[in-house]
Amino acid sequence: MNEHRNMILAIVLSLLVLVGWSFVAERWFPTAQPQTQKVEDGKVKPLAPPSTSPAAPQALQARSAVIASTPRVRFQNSSISGSINLKGARIDDLVMLKHRITISKKSGPVPLLSPQGAKAASFVGFGWSGDGVAVPGPDTIWQANGSELAPGKPVALTWTNPAGLRFEIDLAVDDQYLFTVAQKVTNASPAPVALRPYLFASRAGRSHDVSSPTVHVGPIRVADGKADYEVSWQKVREAGPALNFSKSKGWIGFTDKYWLTALIPDGGTTNDFRHSDAGPYQADAAADQQVVQPGQTLQFKSQVFSGAKEKKALDGYENGGIELLSKSIDWGWFEWFMRPIFNLLNWLFKVTGNFGVAIICLTLIVRGLMFPIADRQFRSMAGMRRIQPKLKAIQERYKDDKVRLQQEMLNLYKQEKINPAAGCLPILLQIPVFYALYKVLMVSVEMRHQPFALWIHDLSAPDPATVLNLFGLLNFTPHGFLAIGVLPILLGVTMFIQFKLNPQQMDPVQQQMFSIMPWILMFVMAPFAAGLQLYWTVSNILTICQQWWLYKRYDLHYSDTHPVKT
Repeated sequence: MNEHRNMILAIVLSLLVLVGWSFVAERWFPTAQPQTQKVEDGKVKPLAPPSTSPAAPQALQARSAVIASTPRVRFQNSSISGSINLKGARIDDLVMLKHRITISKKSGPVPLLSPQGAKAASFVGFGWSGDGVAVPGPDTIWQANGSELAPGKPVALTWTNPAGLRFEIDLAVDDQYLFTVAQKVTNASPAPVALRPYLFASRAGRSHDVSSPTVHVGPIRVADGKADYEVSWQKVREAGPALNFSKSKGWIGFTDKYWLTALIPDGGTTNDFRHSDAGPYQADAAADQQVVQPGQTLQFKSQVFSGAKEKKALDGYENGGIELLSKSIDWGWFEWFMRPIFNLLNWLFKVTGNFGVAIICLTLIVRGLMFPIADRQFRSMAGMRRIQPKLKAIQERYKDDKVRLQQEMLNLYKQEKINPAAGCLPILLQIPVFYALYKVLMVSVEMRHQPFALWIHDLSAPDPATVLNLFGLLNFTPHGFLAIGVLPILLGVTMFIQFKLNPQQMDPVQQQMFSIMPWILMFVMAPFAAGLQLYWTVSNILTICQQWWLYKRYDLHYSDTHPVKT
């Protein structure tokens, strides 16, 4: 009767874990990026990318058609390619050459900026405001002193108003993702004018990436030495026409999981985010209004980052003076630990040439570092077996005095140098490594679309070899924790074997829970990145081999830690 009760209780608790985890994970632990591949008839096929914006009205034109409709200055370096729109002086055409839309080798580069009038419009613009002054606007046609912008080859855009004010935008680009901008106005009129230079970043809709308490996506800013992850799409909408901030030094923009567009003024500016029901989201950075006397020139310098959040590039820009740009990657509370894990994993990738092999090497390193702890655990187990007669004598002697019994047992453990809790340490120490790898796989663009072997062509997405639809033979696609791939199954099986080799728990309910938990975790881990599943599976296999060897080393037997019930 007790066995049936324990089994029912274990099943109920396991179901609570499975269902409860679904609610917790959705908010706190978003799973991998959307599936980028599927297996059909034994072949891996790339999936179409998810939509990056709401459905486009019929009035919108194709991106290429909008780009071709206005005069432009081309730019290209080793990382980005695109053009600057001379109508309105906007950077509104930018694709990232190192990153493809899908895992297909035929896929084109990821577009980050697109012109107004096209689907998923997103662009950066520059301007001035002033009372009683004719300033350039969105329909102004600028003149360029060159047809191509490239590293070491800047371009100047100019426009003169009827009163004689000459407006100029000097643009330069480096070999990665950074534009340097100098906005100038020269007053050739007979009267002083008051002008306020500004720059803005606009995007038509929200990101398709999901924002959560552990991975921030959406409006982002750095102000006076601190990254602000509290601003969300919802807060901007609820603020009405504008969500204003006091004057500060830093940067402002929009971040996706892997991409960033940031306005970086030189000096303090007033920032705000804007949104209206019929309009796009917009980030603004405006300098103080200044009076330009006749014959004088006013200059406002800034930088614009628009590209992939590659850690090496962001760190380089930080070292060059852009404050906390690497904070656009939401590392979280364990940043101090995650950065070394990422650096090690990236170094292993450069050595091996394969991120899957790098993850396996990382697992070997972690298990190697934890081996002394596991060795101590089995030494304690051997010691526990050795002192069983003494332990039973103490238990018999002080069976009616529980306080004295505990004291004598602790004295015995201390005398024999045995730590009964040593078995918990390997699991506890793996938690920060596991979480760090989870975050690295979640937020690092370096992991995006990285293949491993066989059917695993994207380690940052779930295992596509879904068993429930017989690897694509059945015409349906399981979702969430039902999309059980080969790696989650291997994870469950190896964890079951590992738990069987662990010392048996005394509590019958805990025994039942540990018997069921591997299969629960198989479902829980199904939606997570294949790289994380690979790490856990390999770690389980290494633990099984390690336990087998340690059993032999200390002349322990399965029956020593798993007594037969009588």
